[in-house]
Amino acid sequence: MRELPTFVAATANRHKLAEMRAALAGVATLLPRPAEVGEVTEDGDTLEANARIKAGAVAAFCRAAALADDTGLEVDALGGAPGVRSARYAGEDADDRANVAKLLAALADVPPARRTARFRTVVLARWPAGQELLAQGTVEGAIAAAPRGGRGFGYDPIFVPAPGGITFAEMSLETKGAISHRGRALRAMALRLEERP
Repeated sequence: MRELPTFVAATANRHKLAEMRAALAGVATLLPRPAEVGEVTEDGDTLEANARIKAGAVAAFCRAAALADDTGLEVDALGGAPGVRSARYAGEDADDRANVAKLLAALADVPPARRTARFRTVVLARWPAGQELLAQGTVEGAIAAAPRGGRGFGYDPIFVPAPGGITFAEMSLETKGAISHRGRALRAMALRLEERP
């Protein structure tokens, strides 16, 4: 039986780590990022660039294969913002609540039919010698008028995946993982990992 590849997760977000582990179960082992890695500056202009920065930093520090992702929420009425700046939309030290509040304020006068948006995730695996694998996932949806649900993180309380109904924050981890941008990107990565010799 083939030994599962092992990666160090580039994320320090425990919610994201749980989603990643669930999606890669049986395909790869994902270790938590050591606290000694410290903060990695995500100053790329694209999701792919930020994922590459994070995976490269963790792979170099740990001298081991690393797996990173970067996710952006693209709101059509805001010209694709916050996009690559999603985690820092309300400022460099902003938390999820501040980011959500700023986004809802920006959409205050936008009617429901024009609140379309999508989540996009790029997942990048990097080995210490520099080899890389890349996968992406997207989910279309809309921005709710107010936060709903107590699960998830980030913009989950206001993102309603198409065809509509409940927010990501109202879903179980399993239900969200089956349709989410990150789940899709990780399943695509799992296929790429299984195809490796």
